[in-house]
Amino acid sequence: MEEQTPLLVRSLAAGSSASLASTVALAWGGRRDCASALAPVNAVSHWLWREAALHQQQASMRYSLPGYAIHHAMSVLWAVVYEKTLEQAAAGGGAERRAPGPGTMVAAGLGVAALACLVDLKLTPQRLTPGFERRLASGPLAAVYLLFGLGLALPRLLRTLRRDSRHMAC
Repeated sequence: MEEQTPLLVRSLAAGSSASLASTVALAWGGRRDCASALAPVNAVSHWLWREAALHQQQASMRYSLPGYAIHHAMSVLWAVVYEKTLEQAAAGGGAERRAPGPGTMVAAGLGVAALACLVDLKLTPQRLTPGFERRLASGPLAAVYLLFGLGLALPRLLRTLRRDSRHMAC
């Protein structure tokens, strides 16, 4: 059962998956919108390097590594919200806990991604926004949050698939 795995472990798995999936969208959007797969990742490091980070096109230790590290850390933070949401869904108001189904996992991932988008782009002071929103058009930006939400759900979906296939083999 998922709740037997510590929250931190589940959050690290979901956050890492979401970070990698959304970074694929960042790279695609960067190539499409600013001729650099790393420009949106570099832009995240504006937390440290301010305006200069928003204009970096090339891979660098100064901009790319902190940009990805910040993105990854925030992904894990949002994954805690995702995992706690699924814990609440499993509790469901009754005494008996039920594991969420695949649809609930995906819906929760997309819901948390929508919340992250709202917080990142509308509620956060510009100094602490992700930064990549200033390098990407709306289509690639939507793809970042879509893949982020699906990435949150992926580890649980894979564990469910693996568990179900083991039960079928018995």
